[in-house]
Amino acid sequence: MAKERILVVDDEEDILELIRFHLSREGYQLVLAASGEDALKKAGREAFDLVVLDLMLPGLDGLEVAKALKAEARTRTLPIIMLTARGEDADIVSGLEIGADDYITKPFSPRVLTARVKAVLRRRSRAGVDDTRVMLIHELEIHPGRRTVLAAGKALDLTFTEFQLLCVLARRPGWVFTRSQIVDAVRGSDYPVTDRSVDVQVVGLRKKLGAYGHYIETVRGVGYRFKETA
Repeated sequence: MAKERILVVDDEEDILELIRFHLSREGYQLVLAASGEDALKKAGREAFDLVVLDLMLPGLDGLEVAKALKAEARTRTLPIIMLTARGEDADIVSGLEIGADDYITKPFSPRVLTARVKAVLRRRSRAGVDDTRVMLIHELEIHPGRRTVLAAGKALDLTFTEFQLLCVLARRPGWVFTRSQIVDAVRGSDYPVTDRSVDVQVVGLRKKLGAYGHYIETVRGVGYRFKETA
């Protein structure tokens, strides 16, 4: 089953429920927002794999939300599917020029929406993470391809799960990941990863990072994040 998290933004409750029903059946994790302001707040504090965004929103409209998402480093690469009653070419072109990945006009078929969502996520998955790119953050040097970590030049001996956990957090400094998101991303073969065991893994990882363990911050009641600045 799919595990991707999708933010759905629409001011019509029946549309939100329709989308939630059909995409949840496919295994996606849905977070709903009824306004542009609420959508930006949620996108700023949680990690998502896709946004389904209505253009005609009260207050901050969909195009403004899309511009704001593309202007932020944290959400710049977040795929967007525009969902709108507007069918004019100018509106569609405006959305695509901002950086939206696809569009669907209302009224829409849930099957078509599901197919478009799967297609966009497949493209994103194929793009993947560049395992040849070394992550340099604070005093840490993380090489995903070689699966090595240097802390101030000293090699660390991390388990598979600890390494996966570090990569998940370090790829998006400042982003808050829930324990469930971490479980989905970290599929360690040497440890039975569960919500509770994430806390154990974090303790172990912090210990091995030594003086740099404080870069992994606990967000009370939510999960963990990697500190943006030293």
